Amino acid sequence: MPAVILRYENKEIKVSNPDKYLWPELEIKKIDYIHHLIKLAPFILKHISNRPLTVIRYPNGVHEHSFYQKHLPDYSPKWVDHIRKNKEKYIILNTLPVLVWLGNQAALEFHATFNRIAHPNNPEAIVFDLDPSEGQNFEDVAHAALLIRDTLSSLQITSFPKTSGASGLQIYIPVGHRYTYEQARNINGFFGSYFSSKYPHFFTIERTVNKRGRKIYFDYLQMWSNKTIISPYSPRAVDTAAVSTPITWKELEKGCRPEDFTLLNIHSRLKQKGDLFNNLYIPESYQNLSFILENISE
Repeated sequence: MPAVILRYENKEIKVSNPDKYLWPELEIKKIDYIHHLIKLAPFILKHISNRPLTVIRYPNGVHEHSFYQKHLPDYSPKWVDHIRKNKEKYIILNTLPVLVWLGNQAALEFHATFNRIAHPNNPEAIVFDLDPSEGQNFEDVAHAALLIRDTLSSLQITSFPKTSGASGLQIYIPVGHRYTYEQARNINGFFGSYFSSKYPHFFTIERTVNKRGRKIYFDYLQMWSNKTIISPYSPRAVDTAAVSTPITWKELEKGCRPEDFTLLNIHSRLKQKGDLFNNLYIPESYQNLSFILENISE
């Protein structure tokens, strides 16, 4: 099939090799993938806009070679948003044409910083990143997340979970740029130490993989300036075409799994439930965690 020309917001994007399979088992071609991105655009852009972006590209599909890209390529259209930092240009995903252009580049995963450009030293939310160790499964991750949920609730802290789309899960506590990265890491480290101390056979903050044993890794170090995390509603380069999806705590209690939410069914879910992460950006949802910092400093 010859190249396809798409036009959005007065921008023209040439889709090369539209019939190339990106998820062969699911028969998702590049042009299909781009159409999924177009439908997801309002949700992806809401969460990822005005953040330095890192994508993972799979030019020949999920089973072939991949590479990370965060710098603006020389061949990029002039209308691709970017930010210049330390003499480098970083891609900013703010518009539908840029999303479509990245889809044509076979960018299958979208990872973004914890902060918006306007707040370079302040993450928008405190994020607990939970990953299973070898020999564990998502049920273990879910159990860990629910333990954390119960502790946060006892402290009257509201939190919002989402699947990573792979094997892990993240818990978001909206704070509205209230804290610096250093303060946010201190809060994250406090909870990581607390859970690994209270449940020493279940949680770990050990960075070295082969020293973690069969424990859930509470990655409190990931949330830092210039580091990234998989963005809400980003696809993942896994066989199921899973999408990193905000979920409810009740869904997690009932046993949902990352592979339950894919490019093939995420649209019907969003139509039914809407964006469960809408509240992350509402001032009324911002949590005050200063009492944690006060406790740490004592």
